[in-house]
Amino acid sequence: MPNKIIIAIDGYSSCGKSTLAKALATKLSYVFIDTGAMYRAIALYFLRNGIDFENEIEINNALQNIKLNFVYNQATLKSDMVLNGENVEAEIREMRVSEKVSEVATIGAVRDFAVAQQQVMGESKGIVMDGRDIGTVVFPTAELKIFVTADPAIRVERRFLELQATNPTIRKQEIEENLQHRDLMDTTRERSPLKQAADAIVLDNSQMTREEQFNLALSWALAKIG
Repeated sequence: MPNKIIIAIDGYSSCGKSTLAKALATKLSYVFIDTGAMYRAIALYFLRNGIDFENEIEINNALQNIKLNFVYNQATLKSDMVLNGENVEAEIREMRVSEKVSEVATIGAVRDFAVAQQQVMGESKGIVMDGRDIGTVVFPTAELKIFVTADPAIRVERRFLELQATNPTIRKQEIEENLQHRDLMDTTRERSPLKQAADAIVLDNSQMTREEQFNLALSWALAKIG
């Protein structure tokens, strides 16, 4: 059996982290864990139940009632986010969740809750996990750390094309403002801010196709796996 490693992929919103992570996991027969989906599901639960983001008691009580897991979707050949037994994959991608997810992710109790689950998922290695603090906090000893970035204008365009398919009325300005807000929240939060790990490899995919990005990252992974 080949040596199994942990691949940690961090970076900004709409840089293609999840797309890359899924592709690597499929190629290597690894488990893909979408940490962003976990935070989105928590944000969705908070929104549905009117949880005050500044009320520690409400937050802690809510977290005790949240169960997260992933289920493989045979139709899409991808893993869907399941919140308390309900498939919420489509709903967590809506703009109302996108507008709140970074704020929810700054809450200490929420991060502790999510990180604890993520670390358990990685105990056996053989995983690809993407997020904001995977290489710095969740798995600081991961064998391969990749920090993904791209030009802001390109990120807006990519996100616009992605959302337009399900929301024809979406405006680029709305997306640009959302990404700017999320970048600010992600990089300045007190707990586990988005930053490049000292030993991470930077992958700027502004001018790359998905295939080019994948092939480059795969070469890095295979070198580490040996």
